[in-house]
Amino acid sequence: MGHFLRVGDLDTEELVALGLSMKRDPGRWADSLAGRSVALFFEKPSTRTRISTEVAAAELGMHPVVIGNESVGLGSRETPADVIRVMGRYVDLVALRVFSHASLETMRRHTAVPLVNLLSDIAHPCQAIADLMTIAERRPLEGAHVAYVGDGNNVCVSLAHGLAQTGGRITVACPKGFEPPATEVEALGDAIEIVHDAHEAVDGADAVYTDVWTSMGQEEEAEERREAFEGFQVDAPLFAAAGDGAIFLHCLPAHRGEEVTSEVMEHPRSMVFDQAENRLHSVKAVLHTLLA
Repeated sequence: MGHFLRVGDLDTEELVALGLSMKRDPGRWADSLAGRSVALFFEKPSTRTRISTEVAAAELGMHPVVIGNESVGLGSRETPADVIRVMGRYVDLVALRVFSHASLETMRRHTAVPLVNLLSDIAHPCQAIADLMTIAERRPLEGAHVAYVGDGNNVCVSLAHGLAQTGGRITVACPKGFEPPATEVEALGDAIEIVHDAHEAVDGADAVYTDVWTSMGQEEEAEERREAFEGFQVDAPLFAAAGDGAIFLHCLPAHRGEEVTSEVMEHPRSMVFDQAENRLHSVKAVLHTLLA
């Protein structure tokens, strides 16, 4: 039985190709998973993830059941192991947005159904597939160079692994102390470069990517992070330094005026809303691959 907890758990190139095919011809895949059910569990609040996963399941003919943590009390009212053993008796697949990746690993050991990571503290694999789809709509992934300006977080790590698996590479520009985990950098080898100057990172890039400086759960660090990331805002001059063909990417929500300016968000080569749309098709590809 397969799971999709991290990029690479399923074939990345095949997921990207399937997601793009589903986007081009949605009718071909309608009701392809009719009669199946999926539990969508949200320990953390969500906009894009909830809407895209619920609609993706419905468009494939599945019955989605959305569950908030107020109904479950993951780790307090009930253990992750007990939660997943119950859910697995009711549905064909469980997709979860959680704070701790350790919860997913515990569930993996006790589940009888496939699991999909909709976001954890160390990985955001469905987002990475949508990111790769957005790049692939404009150029081949083989040889693609992405400049990631910001925190070396779960989004950065998953994107880096996706690029490595499809023949691309990533340059991460971040303040010292905010690099991706050393174990991830070591595993990625030549596919990743870490620098501490944003202009150095974007030079020659095919895409410039950023994310919020303060993620959910880090609110107490917000002021400290704003100070640390001074000089790492993606503004018009920085984006222009990437070249005329570069696109701008952001996984959203964006804090306009912090990690990115409104001018760049609204730039003709800003693909952030295409990228958000591709979340729908990336999830459809994952669900189909695991259950069809």
